[in-house]
Amino acid sequence: MAEEFSKAVDDGLRLSKRLYFGKDRAVAPPRPPPVMDKSASSSAAGCAYLPTSPMVYAVISDPRIVDNPDIPSYQPHVHGRCDPPALIPLPMNRVELEVDCFMDTAFIRVTGSWRVHCVKSSRSCGCRIAIPMGEQGSILGVEVDISGKSFYTQLSQLKDVTDMSKVPQGEGGFLNVKPHIFTLTTPPVDGGVNLTIKMSWSQKLLYRNGEFSLDIPFTFPEFVIPPGKKYLKKEKIELNVNSGLGTEILFKGTSHLLKEVQSQEGKLGFKYEGNVANWSSTDFHFSYAVSSSQIHGAVITQSPSKDDVDQREIFSAYLLPGNQRSRKGFRRNVVVVVDISGSMQGKPLEDTKNALSEALSKLDPEDSFCIIAFNGQTYVSSTSLKSATKEAVESTIEWIGINFIAGGDTNIMRPLNMAIEMLSNSRGSLPIIFLVTDGAVEDERQICDEIKKRLASEDAISPRIYTFGIGSFCNHYFLQMLSTIGRGQYDAAYDIDLIQPRIQNLFARASSVILTNITLETLDDLDDVEVLPCHIPDLSFESPLSVSGRFRGKLPETFKVKGFSADMSNIVIDLKVQDAKDIPLHRVCAKGEIELLTAQAWLSENKQLEDKVAKLSVHTGALSEYTRMVIFEKEVALQQMASKKSQNKKQDTETLKMILPHSLCVGFGNVAATSDNVPPGAEEPKLPEAVEIFAKAASGCCGRMCNHCCCMNCIRCCSHINPQCANLLTQLFTGLACAGCIGCCAEVCCGRRGS
Repeated sequence: MAEEFSKAVDDGLRLSKRLYFGKDRAVAPPRPPPVMDKSASSSAAGCAYLPTSPMVYAVISDPRIVDNPDIPSYQPHVHGRCDPPALIPLPMNRVELEVDCFMDTAFIRVTGSWRVHCVKSSRSCGCRIAIPMGEQGSILGVEVDISGKSFYTQLSQLKDVTDMSKVPQGEGGFLNVKPHIFTLTTPPVDGGVNLTIKMSWSQKLLYRNGEFSLDIPFTFPEFVIPPGKKYLKKEKIELNVNSGLGTEILFKGTSHLLKEVQSQEGKLGFKYEGNVANWSSTDFHFSYAVSSSQIHGAVITQSPSKDDVDQREIFSAYLLPGNQRSRKGFRRNVVVVVDISGSMQGKPLEDTKNALSEALSKLDPEDSFCIIAFNGQTYVSSTSLKSATKEAVESTIEWIGINFIAGGDTNIMRPLNMAIEMLSNSRGSLPIIFLVTDGAVEDERQICDEIKKRLASEDAISPRIYTFGIGSFCNHYFLQMLSTIGRGQYDAAYDIDLIQPRIQNLFARASSVILTNITLETLDDLDDVEVLPCHIPDLSFESPLSVSGRFRGKLPETFKVKGFSADMSNIVIDLKVQDAKDIPLHRVCAKGEIELLTAQAWLSENKQLEDKVAKLSVHTGALSEYTRMVIFEKEVALQQMASKKSQNKKQDTETLKMILPHSLCVGFGNVAATSDNVPPGAEEPKLPEAVEIFAKAASGCCGRMCNHCCCMNCIRCCSHINPQCANLLTQLFTGLACAGCIGCCAEVCCGRRGS
């Protein structure tokens, strides 16, 4: 799907060469991206035109409508249709970037103005909005303003849409192969109009070595610069940071020129506004540090709003590991369980092997490890845990190269039980299970129940389960539930190009635990408490820890958090309790809570919990499996009021225009695709019925003959004919057709007279 999108943009850029902008020599046709060398992968070459910043495209199915709405070119007509539609990038006249960072979450809003410069003023077309997002990006909403009317998105429960069959289905969602890119096609707009579009999404801040960093796709291609004489365009960036800790934060760096407008404990503010000749050519990057060498944090509380689905008080306990890297870590017993079924063949398995080899080389000699590979059977690198000596690691890496051969089906239960059995005597060390899979299995709920029972009978420190999902066919909620039961963490790579770095990142978090068996002691004195996740994971040096939930009652001024350090000593941390004030805590916690509650609803098959998730999704604007995105049209009409003095009063009318037919989330896995060993990234959209019929016909004898004799050769030939020749051939064949019609009529008439 990503390659199709890129190809559609390429077709659109070719179509846009027909546009005539007068005798201005400053206007040049859009330049293609740099030619890639021969060593570049075909997938990268096929995705050359994927958006690297918020973009808007005109969706062109009928090439005859392509023309300058101000200066008609009177070019020869283009016959036929674009299937799939071509995407012509629209020029951008201004852009504003607003970023609000709260704790470890950033809320981003981009407001821009685009003009439909490539469609006749008498015609209309849909506009496709494309929004690339950063780390764990989640779309919040889109609003399009045109003179007199606007379109905006909203989340809705399925039962709130009275009759889906009567509502037109919209086109939008995340690209299959590049799921960090969200697209949405608007209802038709007229050529020549200006669109003001507001795009909102959230994403996570990255944490490394005591520093938070934020990266936002903000690299605009040259072809979005408005055509004509170059002039200065308005660009604005505003950034606000609230760490939620109330301690000093240090600015580290930024990619764009920003002026500091606010600096106080726990808060930073920056602003930039100016006129530029060219749009930003680099992504927006910003980083800051929280100065502390020890484990520290805060507890933030907020009262619910009147329309909140849950009227209990909201809290979030937020822990940072500090920047004292020399702190002693746990001795680790690690069992890595890797899926080598047939669907893992190729890049997924190769990248997993590379990431695993690098992770093993970073183990300390006092650590122990074992590798379990599984498909329908299981393969172990050793019958028991081995010390991570240099010789043992090299021998195991060699074993991985020999035995990691993709093939067979998927059976997760047996290797997980083997891993728990191996770690049953891990006294004085931290037992870790690391599961990597790309498939879904039918007994996932039974696996969760079995693992829960086994871990409940373990010693003080039970095995930690870290799960990693590849692609969209595995059940990510099963993997998240499994990691929650095992007090571990979960991560995923929906884009197969990100498998290796994300596995390495998860290994780093699992290998740098500094506080384990964490409990929130203060909550024991409160009523009706809910904590998410229900089993609190360990604190790692590589990532902060955030635990949220609901309660009734009143918290004391300090909040006690307990845990065990690497020397098994008991540590008590006092966190200051503070009101959220200017932090929208319900929105900051929404995405994580929705995902955890969805995993619980999946495991328990609880319809009431599903309904709660849907209402929370609608209230906060965060996506869920139980809501759909709908598009409303708001039209402003002037209504004349009868009075002594005639007055005009604005009256808004809202109508439901479209609904996206599918959920924007990952779903609950695909057991059929797993059993068929369909590889990740092979998701293809279903062809329309007419196309399927044509494809079946073309696969027959007559279809193959037509393919060789007329259709394909004719199309190839016509694609190289210039407009004048095309006009001549059109007139010739029209004359022959007319002559044939006249002959037919004459024969019919003469035949009737003779009879």
